Amino acid sequence: MPQPVLIPLLNPNEPEAKLAALHVHEGQSIALGDLLCTLETTKSTADVAAEADGYVAGLRCQQGETVRAGDILCYLAEEAGWTPPASPVTASRSASTPETEVPEGLRITQPALSLAQQMGLDLNQLPRDRLVTESIVRGWSPGRAGAQEQRPEPILSAPQSALDPTAIIIYGGGGHGKALIDLLRTLGTYRIVGILDDGLQAGEQVMGVPILGSEEKLPEIFAQGVRLAVNAVGGIGNLTVRVEVFQRLALAGFACPAVIHPTAFVEPSASLAAGVQIMPHAYVGSEARLGFGVIVNTGAILSHDCRLDDYVNISPGAMLAGEVKIGAGTLVGMGSTINLRVKVGAGARIGNGSTVIQDVPEKGIVRAGTTWPER
Repeated sequence: MPQPVLIPLLNPNEPEAKLAALHVHEGQSIALGDLLCTLETTKSTADVAAEADGYVAGLRCQQGETVRAGDILCYLAEEAGWTPPASPVTASRSASTPETEVPEGLRITQPALSLAQQMGLDLNQLPRDRLVTESIVRGWSPGRAGAQEQRPEPILSAPQSALDPTAIIIYGGGGHGKALIDLLRTLGTYRIVGILDDGLQAGEQVMGVPILGSEEKLPEIFAQGVRLAVNAVGGIGNLTVRVEVFQRLALAGFACPAVIHPTAFVEPSASLAAGVQIMPHAYVGSEARLGFGVIVNTGAILSHDCRLDDYVNISPGAMLAGEVKIGAGTLVGMGSTINLRVKVGAGARIGNGSTVIQDVPEKGIVRAGTTWPER
């Protein structure tokens, strides 16, 4: 299944970043770990690396553009020539703005479209040679034809904006959602606006946090200035549900920051992708690399140079020795142990209390309490 490459949130106070360098082109064959692009904010610079082998498809951004956390940079397809799905905002009607027709050929993000409507801009005058972002719309002169942005006059007064860079929602009100409520409260960095859950009634509360509704509330919450979310759907037994939640959030314009409990320890040389969640008393070792949406649960240990692909779930108390590689979507059970340099294929299931001393194939199953390979 082709994987979207999302722009990560480098700084919770800066949802936008400059695409300082684009290292790939449409259709290019890349390998795991190859550089895709370099992002810059006012505070930091970061490289975005490929989390899987594949072909670059549906490249949506150009070097020098301003991009927003959660935007899709491109897709990584398994085969050359794969055609990506339509952009969240295309020449069809937008889900959150059903009465607005986007001109043919115009590529514009949902936040930029909402801002253009508020400013009363003629969408036909916006440039077609780039992805139109909020910063481009802000610098556009209403009624001006052509593709030249107008530089605004310096503003000395503090701008008024509904955007709250600390506001965050939690998607999922179950057990993992409760753990994330405590994590976010302990951090003290974010303001929890509420919970979205497709199975709970709006108006109820979980640990004092209100249930706002289900997926249909995302456009309304976005319009209120909320841009951040955490995925509290663990996906145990059905990883597809967790992946779908990330896709819903991305299409609605939300970014998923990596969140780390204060009692966990992550070595400075470790690399965490967006959406990673590190729970209490966990350890992530030197130069470990964690892909998008990885969960490292309470008390788990990831030694040096471990590599976890997207959506891996490490259960409480699991221990990974150095240079272990875990394929995408794998579940590592509670109290399990994986030996030095072992490779576990994508979609595998490692049972609770098991010991893995040799490689496990893709979608392999290691039974609870056993040693792999079984004698």
